Amino acid sequence: MMTQVLLFHHVQGLTPGVHAIADALREAGHTVHTPDFFDGRTFGSLDDGFAALKAKGPDAQDVWADKVAGALPADIVYAGVSLGVMPAQRLAQTRPGARGAVFLESCAPVSAFGEGWPTGVPVQVHGMDADPFFAGEGDVDNARELVAQANDGELFVYPGDAHLFTDSSLASGDPAATATVLSRVLTFLERV
Repeated sequence: MMTQVLLFHHVQGLTPGVHAIADALREAGHTVHTPDFFDGRTFGSLDDGFAALKAKGPDAQDVWADKVAGALPADIVYAGVSLGVMPAQRLAQTRPGARGAVFLESCAPVSAFGEGWPTGVPVQVHGMDADPFFAGEGDVDNARELVAQANDGELFVYPGDAHLFTDSSLASGDPAATATVLSRVLTFLERV
């Protein structure tokens, strides 16, 4: 069954690697929306991306994400890569009707966006066990808590220390791990 997915990119922008994730899902018959917060700009480092994010103002990403989501049906899967998980998780938790959620390489505390994870919204979280952000900053613990609350929640942790390992266009890209991620995400999308 075809699913609509709203995929939010990471802080380095809507890179060819993020497009590759979307294309892999599209090839399986899903409709994937890839909005671009940076209007075509991509950044060579996390620091440059965060500087551009900061320059847009403190609430700019939320306002933009709400506008993007508001133009789409409520019955969609929210997905994000790293920074893109923040709007995806917030919308999955707060916008009624979410079909599911897929979080790559990041996860906020469930309490950041409400009382708990919404009943009946399946979720998958993927990250590396030694990623300084995902593992080192507590995202994996947030993911464990979230998955424990979800009726249908899965956490997949991969060996490695790369951040943005799912982005094939970056030096951090890990093709083997990404292939496993995509296989699991496609299985998830087929059943939600």
